[in-house]
Amino acid sequence: MYLVNHPVNLGAQLAISILLAGILCIYINYDCDRQRQEFRRTNGKCSIWGRPPSKIVATYVTTKGETKTNLLLSSGWWGLARHFHYVPEILAAFFWTVPALFNHFLPYFYVIFLTILLFDRAKRDDDRCSSKYGKYWKLYCTKVPYRVIPLIY
Repeated sequence: MYLVNHPVNLGAQLAISILLAGILCIYINYDCDRQRQEFRRTNGKCSIWGRPPSKIVATYVTTKGETKTNLLLSSGWWGLARHFHYVPEILAAFFWTVPALFNHFLPYFYVIFLTILLFDRAKRDDDRCSSKYGKYWKLYCTKVPYRVIPLIY
């Protein structure tokens, strides 16, 4: 709606570049999910980026007192950061917004909102996993030290 009321001429080259960057983000997000699903489906007997996956075998106790086992994937996209899949989601939102350029705050409200939401969710997920897996989560955090953005956070 913003662009309807504030038209912008990006030019074909810039528009195509923004479109391709957005499509790349969608693909990376899809591939992150695909890696995790294949890893779980095959019980870790698959290939991630052409190699056997790095994993941690974690046990935990359910609220009913049952001991269960889970595999934590620590390679591929999931080896870059514990919640790396949020990065392409945020970037895709940015690329959907950037055609509005930077003349006003309003078009970027969604990107800012989504970033705050997902960073908070990553913190809550880490807290939940820490209480669920205990020492195994600490080991996982040692292997994958970054929460969302590799080398930064």
